Amino acid sequence: MGSATPSLKYHRWALLLLTVLIAGGMANAQQPVGGADAAQTSTAPFPSAAQPLAKPADSPGTNSGAQGNAAALPKDSTNSDESLIKLGPGDLMEMNVYGVPELSTKARVSNSGDLYLPLIDYVHVAGLTQEEAQSVIEKRFEEGGFLRNAHVTIFVDEAGSQAITVLGEVSRPGLYPDPVSRKLYDLVAEAGGFTATASRKIAILRQNQKDPVYLDLPRNLGDDASANVEVLPGDTVTVPRAPVIYVVGDVSRPSGLLVDNGRLTVLQALALAGGPNHTAKLGGARIIRKTPTGMTETVVKLKQMLEAKTPDVTLQADDILFIPVSGGRVLAGRTFEAAMAAATAVGIYSIHP
Repeated sequence: MGSATPSLKYHRWALLLLTVLIAGGMANAQQPVGGADAAQTSTAPFPSAAQPLAKPADSPGTNSGAQGNAAALPKDSTNSDESLIKLGPGDLMEMNVYGVPELSTKARVSNSGDLYLPLIDYVHVAGLTQEEAQSVIEKRFEEGGFLRNAHVTIFVDEAGSQAITVLGEVSRPGLYPDPVSRKLYDLVAEAGGFTATASRKIAILRQNQKDPVYLDLPRNLGDDASANVEVLPGDTVTVPRAPVIYVVGDVSRPSGLLVDNGRLTVLQALALAGGPNHTAKLGGARIIRKTPTGMTETVVKLKQMLEAKTPDVTLQADDILFIPVSGGRVLAGRTFEAAMAAATAVGIYSIHP
């Protein structure tokens, strides 16, 4: 009996050791060969969060900018363009010095381009960007022995020199000071919208560009946002008057026709004016046109045009198509006066030829 007890203990220790070995083998079976290093190696072909997938090249036809010449005014160019905006007379600047709140101040750039600041007197900032002006001010503080390692930040509260100029056929033309860019449609809305005679072919002249960029806007701005580009401080937006063709005299509806997006012929203009009355003298029709040498009158063979015996005639901007009354007498040289008097009383209508 005394010898059986050690044998039983031996078997128990052997069973415990076998259990530990089996458990260790099962744990190793859960890892790839090579341990943690192998696990990392197996995921190498897939990019991590710090290494995003390469962006594929844009395919043809996927340009998201405005159509036509609007590509010269990219919508997402705000950051790069605004960093190049120059300071100028009339700008209201706010300066802050890190760690020295006593030096914080607001000042306006003088007509000579100088900014008056505490301790360092006048600093010339006209023609500098904000970053360049900050560097100049920091250097003045350090060279004067007022600060070490100065850190200056300046902000434009009012961009008096960088106002956006809106000219032409809007309700409220003028200067619109703004230190940041804005969308073209928002600017038009702030200017009171287009007038009744406004063209939709507008021009934007950028401050650092020689030639303006022309945009074709829809009659209803809500119909198409492709031309709603960024307008930057210093830009000039010009809204010209739309071409108008007048049809006056003995017609059903004497009118001034806005011809902004196409051309108009004599027969088209006559049809849009409701056609001639039955008392109209078709043989006496005239086109009155303004030329560099003065006003001219051109006889229009309207009856032959209506009978398709003579080709139609294309009208030009500001032409007056005058149809006299049959049996009425217009004295020689008085056709122009009669047509002009009638043109001043007509309504203006927008058309889409």
